[in-house]
Amino acid sequence: MVRLVALFAALGVSGGSRPPLATAADPPAVLLKPDRVFDGVTAECYPDWVVLVKGGRIAAAGPAGEVHAPKDAEVIELPGMTLLPGLIDAHSHLLLHPYDETPWEDQVLKEPLGERVCRATVHARANLLSGFTAMRDLGTEGAGYADVGIKRAIDKGVIPGPRLLVTTKAIVATGSYAPRGFAPEWGIPQGADEADGETIRRVVREQIRGGADWIKVYADTPHGPGPGSRPAFSLDELKLMVGTAGDAGVPVVAHANTKEGMRRAALAGVKTVEHGAEGDIEVFRLMAGKGVGFCPTLAADEAMARYAGWKPGTPEPGRLRSKRETMRAAIESGVAIVNGSDIGVFAHGDGARELELLVEYGLTPAQALRAATGAAADALQLGDKLGRVKAGLFADLVAVAGDPTADIKALRKVRLVMKGGTLYKRP
Repeated sequence: MVRLVALFAALGVSGGSRPPLATAADPPAVLLKPDRVFDGVTAECYPDWVVLVKGGRIAAAGPAGEVHAPKDAEVIELPGMTLLPGLIDAHSHLLLHPYDETPWEDQVLKEPLGERVCRATVHARANLLSGFTAMRDLGTEGAGYADVGIKRAIDKGVIPGPRLLVTTKAIVATGSYAPRGFAPEWGIPQGADEADGETIRRVVREQIRGGADWIKVYADTPHGPGPGSRPAFSLDELKLMVGTAGDAGVPVVAHANTKEGMRRAALAGVKTVEHGAEGDIEVFRLMAGKGVGFCPTLAADEAMARYAGWKPGTPEPGRLRSKRETMRAAIESGVAIVNGSDIGVFAHGDGARELELLVEYGLTPAQALRAATGAAADALQLGDKLGRVKAGLFADLVAVAGDPTADIKALRKVRLVMKGGTLYKRP
């Protein structure tokens, strides 16, 4: 019994499924009083602001003398802290865990679905408590529609976790994905849905019926003879995918590393491009002109380099040096840079690493914060609900010790996490 109590304590659960700090159905207002507020839009913090939360939404935000709280409001003092919108990661994989623990192929082929869902439950909580109150999950990698069930469990309060947008199985060109390397006479289960030509329409509609909020396409993959990625779908195929999804009000996101894959994806009308390893100023300007956001997934690149033997402090491998050039071009082009880390490739709960790298690669701390708040919400078409400290929006808020606009590493010091007015962590 003692061990069971200790386990519940470690999970932050007081003997039941609800988090211990969950509030009642109609809780009293809460007044948050930090040293400063980052609103998710501007590049500065506002000192002496307070935020009033009521009914799961932000009721008011502004100078302390101008925000009037009800007499029964709970007041939470946050001395020395910055309050900011809940962080958003636009590229995550709850059903994956670091590849230095278990290779991707073994996760897809050898880990039972039940184990993967259990792991994802732990991952969801770790990400929420690290300050990420919303995530877009970009593919279950062999776990079918498990992300839809996880999202519903979070929404129903069965498990704690971020708000999720899910893409289910992702779409790849026939014969282009993985696991690969097996004898050709064997049919190996793939980590995504295969499609081409007119089958694209059916697969897109099946995924939407299954619960996909977004459709993810692999615009390029390593297929064909020799190393490196190549475009996997024609421009017409990508346009068919975007048009079919768009008829249902569902946007499309593209994995793309090659310049041609990125170009085709942007011309086809996708909303964000992920990775962009070979992107240059020309293709980023095209994306900017088309209103396509860019998720650079820097932390995943760094993690993969470490798994291959690179150690920080030693000369960087070519892939990381090239990514620095890519980021310089992206910043110069004016394309919207969106925080998307590919978390799952590296440890869940460590999402702050992407923002640290965004700063290391050329953004200011305030720009990196906006990439994970207002800019991310806009890219995910949620700007009227999330990403800003503004009256009427969901009360998804995070407080960190220090000032992250001066030192991005302050994001490692999360002291308060609120989602929809419910406190999951408090000082």
